[in-house]
Amino acid sequence: MSRVILFNKPFGVLSQFTDVRSPSPRPTLSAFIDVPNVYPAGRLDRDSEGLLVLTDDGKLQARIADPKNKMSKTYLVQVEGDPADADLAPLRDGVTLKDGPTRPAKVRLIDPPALWDRNPPVRFRKSVPDRWLEITISEGRNRQVRRMTAHIGFPTLRLVRWRVGSWTLDGIETGAWVAAAER
Repeated sequence: MSRVILFNKPFGVLSQFTDVRSPSPRPTLSAFIDVPNVYPAGRLDRDSEGLLVLTDDGKLQARIADPKNKMSKTYLVQVEGDPADADLAPLRDGVTLKDGPTRPAKVRLIDPPALWDRNPPVRFRKSVPDRWLEITISEGRNRQVRRMTAHIGFPTLRLVRWRVGSWTLDGIETGAWVAAAER
């Protein structure tokens, strides 16, 4: 049976167990997860937070990470500005980024979610409003959600991956992990 770990990755942590590029090491998964032979199924940028699935099963890793499998991922996204529902229509249709068109996303405006405090906090400017979106995509290009929101004029301030397939962050504190069943 495959081992599956659901980890709530904090802001600033690399989605790998070692940092080979930096002369001054940055925080990695090894500071949080001491389980042998599990590896991330996909990536989550250092400046993004939330659900990272790890497993010891290469086929499951591929099923999660490979865009051709179209496994959906849901993000809670704080954007700069106050988009109206009509501003989000291009995301629902798919936008063309430098690396080509994106698949249509499911997008909706949401109330600010009850999340943990981020360290460091997101910069706050009284003169610039912000809004929260829920965005579900079925591919996972490098910094895709951030590039999509910037493309429509609403840069991402905070990005939290909430769901991968049927796994969610429900009940997992930031920096903590739980064992899960393969789905």
